[in-house]
Amino acid sequence: MTNTPHTVTVAEAIGRALADLGAAHVFGVTGSGNFHVTNALVDAGVPFTKTRHEMGATTMADSYTRVSGRPSIVSLHQGCGLTNAMTGIAEAAKCHTPILVVTGDTAAGDVTSNFHIDQDAAVASVGAVPMRIHSARTAVQDATDAFTTALRHRRTVVLSMPVDIQDELVDAVTVRPPAPVSAPGASPAAIDQLVNLLADAERPVLVGGRGARGARAEIEALADAAGALLVTSAAGRGLFVGNEWALDVMGGFATEPAAELIRDADVIVAFGAALNKWTTRDGDLLTAATVVHVDDQPDAIELHQSVNLGVIGDAAVVADAVGRRLRERAPGKTGYRSPGTAERVRTARYWSEQPFTPHPSDGFVDPQELTNTLDAMLPIERVVVPDGGNVNCYAGAHLRVPDEAGYVIPLSFQAIGMGLAAAVGAGIARRDRLPVLGTGDGAFMMSLVELDTAVREGLGMLVIVYNDSAYGAEINLFDGVTDKLDIARFPETDIAAIARGFGCEGVTVRHIDDIAPVAEWLAGPRDRPLVIDAKITGVPSWLMARGRATRTPGVTAH
Repeated sequence: MTNTPHTVTVAEAIGRALADLGAAHVFGVTGSGNFHVTNALVDAGVPFTKTRHEMGATTMADSYTRVSGRPSIVSLHQGCGLTNAMTGIAEAAKCHTPILVVTGDTAAGDVTSNFHIDQDAAVASVGAVPMRIHSARTAVQDATDAFTTALRHRRTVVLSMPVDIQDELVDAVTVRPPAPVSAPGASPAAIDQLVNLLADAERPVLVGGRGARGARAEIEALADAAGALLVTSAAGRGLFVGNEWALDVMGGFATEPAAELIRDADVIVAFGAALNKWTTRDGDLLTAATVVHVDDQPDAIELHQSVNLGVIGDAAVVADAVGRRLRERAPGKTGYRSPGTAERVRTARYWSEQPFTPHPSDGFVDPQELTNTLDAMLPIERVVVPDGGNVNCYAGAHLRVPDEAGYVIPLSFQAIGMGLAAAVGAGIARRDRLPVLGTGDGAFMMSLVELDTAVREGLGMLVIVYNDSAYGAEINLFDGVTDKLDIARFPETDIAAIARGFGCEGVTVRHIDDIAPVAEWLAGPRDRPLVIDAKITGVPSWLMARGRATRTPGVTAH
């Protein structure tokens, strides 16, 4: 840090420091406790998106960083501003998204303030890292430590800034960005074991998760050496798009033919993928395989699933080391890659290409037919965001994606209502792509206030609301268990009219031909969102239906 010849408030020093450190964007709702630090960030050149709700701000930042790979900031008021953001903070923390939340805090000892809570305890309870400004003297270093912790450890960090300290004066300083840290490699013994397993494997499958982003080339080279098929977890979806030996996605969103290919594997190597019950279909996809989990976080290995070998190291570094050794050990290995398997992979890859018979009813469109039709209409340069609930599989599995930056799934906390803000954050991160949100009417109505943010940002985003006038997951979960389902049903809502009230374009779809205005919107300037109020048949989605029939997990509303 180099001293400059004037003094500034602590709030201004923190804002300048975070800008110097490389903050790419700030999202927030301003209050008295974060007003000055937010202005300091803006004055230092960091773009600011003002949102209508704190959870929206946090979810936008989470999505922005996932899509862009650049660190973002959330700016919140103390107490209630922080608690309003907690669901978004929990989601980001569970996804190891490296964002920094800066929040005001009450002055030390001011326990009678209406805003007073134990912020550190609240933050820690949802899995984020609580840090704080301790004094005016240490403020810039405290902020630097918080930002560096978020980046280097891929953690969601919440920095509490007591309001009394923010007003003190300190010398202005310039802060250097944190030095890059080399990615860790695995031990020679672990590399040897993995090479031996893949050399002997007849039907290997390599899985790329969120932790494998940035490692595509190395994992594909290893797959070539091993004769392996490729697939991703839902969080890593898009990583291997364009590879002829790649399936689309593993787990609950996989097509049944794709699940069969994975289930028949004799060795499965997961790179940076949580082998949780959703990814493995409650372990069903792993029953016949020797399972290897590669991750740079030791605590991630066997967190959800017992494995035969755990390898601690960076996905790219490990894949590269194993691939080089395997090419020497078993040159020309074909493994799972036969002409017959190639055809099975091609036909199994995408849900939108699976045969099915639409079942519309009078005044209600079949959601699968609608999604497949839209998938064919929309440009492939898109970012797809599925919300939670009964309908998440339609956008989550049927809409194709161009690459790993074309998909954001905000479902690690399994909350509904996060999709709209996530799509806004993705659209701000990638102005060159079409954000496409698939959400239910229940989730949409929880969060529709952020349509205002999308309109102000001039985002040409597409919002598909699968409207069954209910919390559909609960209806389908408890149908047949009880007839007391009215507590999860709502009167029909004109969502297209609500959208127009926010300044969006809106269209109501009751029949597949009603989507014609979408083509007109796509051909136009696309300077505002289009909201599709899709009145869908009130039946279980295929994911819910499969879960009820097989007792393997789908994704429910909460």
